[in-house]
Amino acid sequence: MLRDKNLIPLSRQHHQALALCVRLDRAIRSGEVDLQTWQAEIQQQFETEIGVHFAAEENVLFPAAAHFSTLQPLIQELQAEHTRLRDYFARAAVRELDLQSLEDFGQKLAEHIRKEERQLFEGMQKLMTSSQLNALGLALDETLKDASRACALPSDATRLRPRRISHS
Repeated sequence: MLRDKNLIPLSRQHHQALALCVRLDRAIRSGEVDLQTWQAEIQQQFETEIGVHFAAEENVLFPAAAHFSTLQPLIQELQAEHTRLRDYFARAAVRELDLQSLEDFGQKLAEHIRKEERQLFEGMQKLMTSSQLNALGLALDETLKDASRACALPSDATRLRPRRISHS
């Protein structure tokens, strides 16, 4: 099912967060992980975008979805996952994540995003009317206006392909 235009801003943010998960997974698999740098990037992502994203979901999206009894158990799961993910973000902010914690964080964040996209968003699109989705979109736009408009670029240490330095 195509994503409704009113949910696309959240889906775009999901895409950015999934890219972080992919880069982290590839770094772990390659054995080239600078724990401090990765934790700094995770902290920065939370402060510039993911924190606002979580707030938009918790204050706008989840309450709208909770009007549908079939989505209520899913909303409870997603809220509990936000709590667990916030713990990882807080631990990253004080540089307490070890390699296994980083790996767990990446897996849990990716699983959470996929659950929102595949189950919550799909369910909402099937259950909500277009006017309900439009009202939701307006409320999300207002809530997300505080999210960073700039795309946070990975550091040289966390990008998938290191920049090539020309020696001319």
